[in-house]
Amino acid sequence: MNLGLAGKRALVLGASRGIGRGIAEALAAEGARIIVASRDGDACISAARDIAASHSVEAHGIACDMSDIDAVDAAAAFALETFGAVDVLVNNTGGPPFGPVSQVESETWRESFEAMFVSVTRLTGYLLPGMRERRWGRILLVTSTGVVEPIPALGISNSLRVALTNWAKTLSFEIAADGVTINALMPGRIATDRIEQLYRLTAENQGKEIDMVKAEVAAQIPMGRVGTVEEFGAMAAFLASERAGYITGTATAIDGGLTQRAV
Repeated sequence: MNLGLAGKRALVLGASRGIGRGIAEALAAEGARIIVASRDGDACISAARDIAASHSVEAHGIACDMSDIDAVDAAAAFALETFGAVDVLVNNTGGPPFGPVSQVESETWRESFEAMFVSVTRLTGYLLPGMRERRWGRILLVTSTGVVEPIPALGISNSLRVALTNWAKTLSFEIAADGVTINALMPGRIATDRIEQLYRLTAENQGKEIDMVKAEVAAQIPMGRVGTVEEFGAMAAFLASERAGYITGTATAIDGGLTQRAV
Protein backbone atom coordinates (compact mmCIF):
# COMPACT_ATOMS: atom_id res chain seq x y z
CA MET A 1 0.00 0.00 0.00
CA ASN A 2 1.30 3.44 -0.95
CA LEU A 3 0.78 5.65 2.09
CA GLY A 4 1.91 8.83 0.37
CA LEU A 5 4.93 9.30 2.62
CA ALA A 6 7.65 9.29 -0.03
CA GLY A 7 9.88 12.30 0.51
CA LYS A 8 8.11 13.39 3.70
CA ARG A 9 10.44 14.62 6.44
CA ALA A 10 10.16 12.89 9.80
CA LEU A 11 11.72 13.49 13.19
CA VAL A 12 11.36 10.43 15.41
CA LEU A 13 12.27 10.62 19.09
CA GLY A 14 13.49 7.63 21.07
CA ALA A 15 14.30 5.98 17.75
CA SER A 16 17.65 4.31 18.31
CA ARG A 17 15.85 1.13 19.46
CA GLY A 18 12.53 -0.32 20.55
CA ILE A 19 9.21 1.21 19.54
CA GLY A 20 10.81 4.39 18.20
CA ARG A 21 13.12 2.37 15.96
CA GLY A 22 10.14 0.37 14.73
CA ILE A 23 8.34 3.59 13.79
CA ALA A 24 11.40 5.03 12.05
CA GLU A 25 11.81 1.81 10.03
CA ALA A 26 8.13 1.80 9.04
CA LEU A 27 8.23 5.42 7.88
CA ALA A 28 11.46 4.85 5.97
CA ALA A 29 9.98 1.79 4.28
CA GLU A 30 7.34 4.15 2.85
CA GLY A 31 10.04 6.47 1.52
CA ALA A 32 10.12 9.09 4.27
CA ARG A 33 13.34 10.90 5.10
CA ILE A 34 14.25 10.30 8.72
CA ILE A 35 16.00 11.94 11.64
CA VAL A 36 16.64 9.39 14.39
CA ALA A 37 16.97 11.00 17.82
CA SER A 38 17.51 9.68 21.34
CA ARG A 39 19.82 10.18 24.31
CA ASP A 40 22.45 7.91 22.73
CA GLY A 41 23.83 9.89 19.82
CA ASP A 42 26.18 7.14 18.64
CA ALA A 43 23.35 4.61 18.59
CA CYS A 44 21.24 7.08 16.59
CA ILE A 45 23.96 7.60 14.01
CA SER A 46 24.32 3.82 13.67
CA ALA A 47 20.56 3.34 13.40
CA ALA A 48 20.30 6.08 10.77
CA ARG A 49 23.06 4.46 8.75
CA ASP A 50 21.25 1.12 8.84
CA ILE A 51 17.89 2.67 7.94
CA ALA A 52 19.40 4.56 5.00
CA ALA A 53 21.03 1.40 3.68
CA SER A 54 17.96 -0.80 4.18
CA HIS A 55 15.38 1.55 2.68
CA SER A 56 17.42 3.77 0.33
CA VAL A 57 16.31 6.96 2.03
CA GLU A 58 18.05 9.95 3.57
CA ALA A 59 18.54 9.40 7.30
CA HIS A 60 20.40 11.26 10.04
CA GLY A 61 21.10 10.49 13.67
CA ILE A 62 21.40 12.98 16.52
CA ALA A 63 21.53 12.97 20.31
CA CYS A 64 18.52 14.43 22.09
CA ASP A 65 17.91 14.00 25.80
CA MET A 66 14.29 15.08 26.34
CA SER A 67 15.06 15.97 29.96
CA ASP A 68 17.44 18.68 28.70
CA ILE A 69 15.63 21.72 27.28
CA ASP A 70 18.76 22.88 25.45
CA ALA A 71 18.96 19.48 23.73
CA VAL A 72 15.31 19.75 22.71
CA ASP A 73 15.97 23.17 21.20
CA ALA A 74 19.04 21.84 19.40
CA ALA A 75 17.09 18.91 17.95
CA ALA A 76 14.44 21.24 16.54
CA ALA A 77 17.12 23.48 15.06
CA PHE A 78 18.93 20.51 13.51
CA ALA A 79 15.74 19.21 11.94
CA LEU A 80 14.86 22.58 10.44
CA GLU A 81 18.39 23.17 9.19
CA THR A 82 18.70 19.68 7.71
CA PHE A 83 15.27 19.27 6.12
CA GLY A 84 14.00 22.84 5.96
CA ALA A 85 10.80 21.68 7.66
CA VAL A 86 9.33 18.64 9.39
CA ASP A 87 6.17 16.95 8.12
CA VAL A 88 5.94 14.12 10.66
CA LEU A 89 6.87 14.49 14.32
CA VAL A 90 6.91 11.41 16.54
CA ASN A 91 7.10 12.37 20.22
CA ASN A 92 8.34 9.27 21.99
CA THR A 93 9.79 9.94 25.44
CA GLY A 94 11.51 7.41 27.64
CA GLY A 95 9.68 5.63 30.43
CA PRO A 96 10.14 6.90 34.00
CA PRO A 97 11.40 4.69 36.83
CA PHE A 98 9.30 1.82 38.15
CA GLY A 99 8.15 1.88 41.76
CA PRO A 100 5.37 2.77 44.22
CA VAL A 101 3.71 6.06 43.32
CA SER A 102 3.31 6.83 47.05
CA GLN A 103 7.09 7.11 47.32
CA VAL A 104 7.67 9.52 44.42
CA GLU A 105 9.29 12.70 45.71
CA SER A 106 8.37 16.18 44.54
CA GLU A 107 11.67 16.68 42.73
CA THR A 108 11.16 13.46 40.77
CA TRP A 109 7.67 14.61 39.77
CA ARG A 110 9.10 17.91 38.56
CA GLU A 111 11.93 16.30 36.61
CA SER A 112 9.59 13.77 35.04
CA PHE A 113 7.07 16.44 34.08
CA GLU A 114 9.76 18.43 32.31
CA ALA A 115 11.13 15.37 30.50
CA MET A 116 7.78 13.82 29.53
CA PHE A 117 5.47 16.80 29.08
CA VAL A 118 7.25 20.15 28.80
CA SER A 119 9.81 18.78 26.32
CA VAL A 120 7.08 17.40 24.06
CA THR A 121 5.04 20.59 24.01
CA ARG A 122 8.18 22.65 23.45
CA LEU A 123 9.45 20.57 20.53
CA THR A 124 6.00 20.50 18.98
CA GLY A 125 5.83 24.27 19.35
CA TYR A 126 8.90 24.69 17.15
CA LEU A 127 7.62 22.52 14.31
CA LEU A 128 3.85 23.03 14.37
CA PRO A 129 3.77 26.56 12.84
CA GLY A 130 5.43 25.30 9.66
CA MET A 131 2.96 22.41 9.39
CA ARG A 132 0.04 24.78 9.75
CA GLU A 133 1.48 27.17 7.18
CA ARG A 134 1.95 24.32 4.67
CA ARG A 135 -1.47 22.94 5.64
CA TRP A 136 -0.13 19.44 6.15
CA GLY A 137 1.40 17.74 9.15
CA ARG A 138 1.27 14.67 11.34
CA ILE A 139 2.09 14.61 15.05
CA LEU A 140 2.18 11.29 16.88
CA LEU A 141 2.57 10.65 20.60
CA VAL A 142 3.71 7.34 22.01
CA THR A 143 2.02 7.04 25.40
CA SER A 144 0.80 3.89 27.19
CA THR A 145 -2.32 1.88 27.91
CA GLY A 146 -1.74 3.17 31.45
CA VAL A 147 -3.61 6.27 30.22
CA VAL A 148 -6.89 4.34 30.30
CA GLU A 149 -6.04 1.51 32.74
CA PRO A 150 -3.30 2.47 35.22
CA ILE A 151 -0.46 -0.04 35.40
CA PRO A 152 0.91 -0.96 38.86
CA ALA A 153 4.44 0.34 39.57
CA LEU A 154 4.16 2.87 36.73
CA GLY A 155 2.47 5.73 38.57
CA ILE A 156 4.56 8.50 37.04
CA SER A 157 3.85 7.26 33.54
CA ASN A 158 0.15 6.71 34.28
CA SER A 159 -0.20 10.26 35.54
CA LEU A 160 1.87 12.30 33.11
CA ARG A 161 0.80 10.50 29.96
CA VAL A 162 -2.82 11.34 30.82
CA ALA A 163 -1.83 15.02 30.84
CA LEU A 164 -0.08 14.62 27.51
CA THR A 165 -3.08 12.85 25.99
CA ASN A 166 -5.46 15.61 27.03
CA TRP A 167 -3.07 18.27 25.76
CA ALA A 168 -3.04 16.49 22.39
CA LYS A 169 -6.82 16.22 22.27
CA THR A 170 -7.20 19.92 23.06
CA LEU A 171 -4.59 20.83 20.45
CA SER A 172 -6.40 18.75 17.84
CA PHE A 173 -9.36 21.15 18.02
CA GLU A 174 -7.11 24.08 17.13
CA ILE A 175 -5.14 22.59 14.25
CA ALA A 176 -7.57 20.28 12.45
CA ALA A 177 -8.76 22.93 10.00
CA ASP A 178 -5.12 23.54 9.00
CA GLY A 179 -4.65 19.99 7.75
CA VAL A 180 -2.54 18.93 10.73
CA THR A 181 -3.48 15.87 12.77
CA ILE A 182 -2.32 14.73 16.19
CA ASN A 183 -2.91 11.23 17.52
CA ALA A 184 -1.68 9.14 20.43
CA LEU A 185 -0.57 5.52 20.23
CA MET A 186 -0.91 3.54 23.47
CA PRO A 187 1.41 0.53 23.54
CA GLY A 188 0.44 -2.42 25.70
CA ARG A 189 2.99 -5.17 26.13
CA ILE A 190 5.48 -4.76 23.26
CA ALA A 191 8.71 -6.75 22.97
CA THR A 192 11.29 -4.10 23.90
CA ASP A 193 14.04 -3.55 26.48
CA ARG A 194 11.46 -1.74 28.61
CA ILE A 195 9.25 -4.79 29.02
CA GLU A 196 12.32 -6.88 29.82
CA GLN A 197 12.98 -4.50 32.73
CA LEU A 198 9.41 -5.01 33.90
CA TYR A 199 9.82 -8.78 33.67
CA ARG A 200 12.95 -8.63 35.85
CA LEU A 201 11.34 -6.33 38.42
CA THR A 202 8.28 -8.56 38.68
CA ALA A 203 10.40 -11.69 38.96
CA GLU A 204 12.44 -10.15 41.77
CA ASN A 205 9.41 -8.84 43.65
CA GLN A 206 7.47 -12.08 43.37
CA GLY A 207 10.36 -14.52 43.65
CA LYS A 208 9.62 -16.14 40.29
CA GLU A 209 11.64 -17.20 37.27
CA ILE A 210 11.55 -14.72 34.40
CA ASP A 211 10.17 -17.35 32.01
CA MET A 212 7.23 -17.85 34.34
CA VAL A 213 6.61 -14.10 34.49
CA LYS A 214 6.70 -13.88 30.69
CA ALA A 215 4.22 -16.73 30.39
CA GLU A 216 1.88 -15.09 32.90
CA VAL A 217 2.03 -11.77 31.04
CA ALA A 218 1.25 -13.46 27.72
CA ALA A 219 -1.65 -15.37 29.29
CA GLN A 220 -3.30 -12.08 30.30
CA ILE A 221 -3.37 -10.88 26.68
CA PRO A 222 -6.28 -12.14 24.57
CA MET A 223 -3.93 -12.77 21.63
CA GLY A 224 -1.70 -14.82 23.93
CA ARG A 225 1.51 -12.97 23.15
CA VAL A 226 3.23 -9.61 23.37
CA GLY A 227 3.33 -7.36 20.33
CA THR A 228 6.24 -6.53 18.06
CA VAL A 229 7.77 -3.18 17.22
CA GLU A 230 6.99 -3.90 13.56
CA GLU A 231 3.27 -4.16 14.35
CA PHE A 232 3.43 -0.92 16.30
CA GLY A 233 5.37 0.82 13.54
CA ALA A 234 2.80 -0.18 10.92
CA MET A 235 0.02 1.59 12.82
CA ALA A 236 2.20 4.66 13.31
CA ALA A 237 3.02 4.81 9.61
CA PHE A 238 -0.67 4.68 8.71
CA LEU A 239 -1.57 7.52 11.09
CA ALA A 240 1.31 9.54 9.65
CA SER A 241 0.08 9.00 6.11
CA GLU A 242 -2.08 10.79 3.58
CA ARG A 243 -4.70 8.08 4.02
CA ALA A 244 -5.24 8.98 7.67
CA GLY A 245 -6.05 12.62 6.96
CA TYR A 246 -9.49 12.41 8.60
CA ILE A 247 -8.23 10.92 11.86
CA THR A 248 -7.21 13.27 14.65
CA GLY A 249 -7.47 13.61 18.41
CA THR A 250 -7.53 9.84 18.94
CA ALA A 251 -5.75 7.53 21.39
CA THR A 252 -5.38 4.03 19.98
CA ALA A 253 -4.38 1.00 22.02
CA ILE A 254 -1.97 -1.41 20.36
CA ASP A 255 -2.14 -4.14 22.96
CA GLY A 256 -3.52 -7.39 21.58
CA GLY A 257 -6.87 -6.70 23.28
CA LEU A 258 -5.41 -6.35 26.78
CA THR A 259 -7.28 -3.24 27.89
CA GLN A 260 -10.90 -3.82 28.89
CA ARG A 261 -12.41 -0.48 27.88
CA ALA A 262 -15.07 -0.54 25.16
CA VAL A 263 -14.13 2.83 23.63
